[in-house]
Amino acid sequence: MRTQQFLILVVGPTAVGKTSLCLKLAEQYQTGIVSCDSRQFYREMNLGTAKPNATELAAAPHYFINSRSVDEDYDVKQFEQEAIDLLEKLFAEKEVVIMTGGSGLFANAVTEGLDEIPEIDPEIRPKIIGTYQEKGLEFLQQEVKRLDPDYFELVDQQNPQRLMRALEVIQGTGKPFSEFRVKHKVERPFQVIKIGLERPREELYARIENRMDSMIASGLFDEADALFGKRHLNALKTLGYTEIFDFMEGKYDREEAIRLLKRNSRRYAKRQLTWFKRDPDVQWFDPENEEAILDYIKNQMA
Repeated sequence: MRTQQFLILVVGPTAVGKTSLCLKLAEQYQTGIVSCDSRQFYREMNLGTAKPNATELAAAPHYFINSRSVDEDYDVKQFEQEAIDLLEKLFAEKEVVIMTGGSGLFANAVTEGLDEIPEIDPEIRPKIIGTYQEKGLEFLQQEVKRLDPDYFELVDQQNPQRLMRALEVIQGTGKPFSEFRVKHKVERPFQVIKIGLERPREELYARIENRMDSMIASGLFDEADALFGKRHLNALKTLGYTEIFDFMEGKYDREEAIRLLKRNSRRYAKRQLTWFKRDPDVQWFDPENEEAILDYIKNQMA
């Protein structure tokens, strides 16, 4: 008889404490940690993505961290297939695997499968890209907000690729992108236990600001400077880098860049919570309440 297999998914906003809890869970169940954080895949992006440090990475096997270069095109569909293949191998040896990250779309791809979206006229995408190059990110934000306000509240509003994808589907189907996000879950050969982490808002925001100060002190601006020549790549059009690239292009001073880094991080955390709170299967805990988390997991496995 085959032993039941459990994927413990730990989600929550940036800086809430996912890494610390996952290391304790990995030790408890003597297993590895699969990252579903779409920003931590890239080797060249370290400080700006808040990856686990070298000590943390050494404390348990980690997967999908530093697995790609920013020069490579990589999307959620590729990740879904690779993650499912990896989980099949891990579950051949382990009854429990941990998965964590703040990218709701990538987490959903593994636990529920991707949305079924019709084929889109291939001529639409180049036109949207051209408009973006001409009018900038703000135009994409305004269009998605106007045409699909529900999706706009959830999407990473600093990510032009996500915004352009939404506009591509809207223009190609005549329907809001959010309509295609209501689907039947794909059956997986493992049970998913979903843990959500949250803290009081002021506490979370203080942690976000402290983390950003630490990133800057550790050399975030130098890291962004080294990547400045590749700022056109999709992987680098993301929070933590675009604000610094704009500073380097003279759009505002360093003080304003730091203010925007902190503000946009707070906004990103709010959108992450909005996304994960929509899932009724997520059980929410304060990260410090480890005993309650372990009891909940134990009961789910019973």
